[in-house]
Amino acid sequence: MDILLGAVVALWILVLILAVVVFALARQIGVLYERVAPAGALMINQQLKVGDAAPEIVVEALSGRKFTTGQVRGSAQLLFFLSPDCPICKTLLPVLKTMHKSEKDVEIVLMSDGEDLAEHESFVTAESLELFDYVISEVVGRSYGVGKLPYGVLIDDRGVVASLGIVNSREHLESLFEAKALGVASIQEYLNPDSDGVVQFDPERAS
Repeated sequence: MDILLGAVVALWILVLILAVVVFALARQIGVLYERVAPAGALMINQQLKVGDAAPEIVVEALSGRKFTTGQVRGSAQLLFFLSPDCPICKTLLPVLKTMHKSEKDVEIVLMSDGEDLAEHESFVTAESLELFDYVISEVVGRSYGVGKLPYGVLIDDRGVVASLGIVNSREHLESLFEAKALGVASIQEYLNPDSDGVVQFDPERAS
């Protein structure tokens, strides 16, 4: 009888130990998930937020085509802010070209500024960007609160800002579409809904 009682006690102790181990492993898995989950585009825009009506600005592309940013249309619009002398911007151009083919319901517009027209035209030719509307406008950048490059603003078909942020990688760029699909301001907000959408930002890493 004493042997049986001892065995039962030992079994319960083993069960408790296993429960503690499982709890610890589950906690570590949660921490690991947060570390490896996509960071998403970094939101530091103090001028626009998701849900705002996108500023409607009449612009003219290098091709001569005139259109309005943020205008209600039958498709979404991605404004990608870049510069000919931005190395990170150039690394994302192949991703944009792929999206141009895959995201048929999204109009991708390249936005830049500067007075050297020849520099922009050479950039478009060298990087084979003729398939995009390329706009040179300082006004658009200011109106959309762009402070760092590269920067993306995804506007839905109602002319409303769906997602926005600094995009330093393919994952950041794709996160704009993921955030729109999830109905959140950013991937950070989805992963941490209690953060009030505030993201700690290191300007040295984004420059």
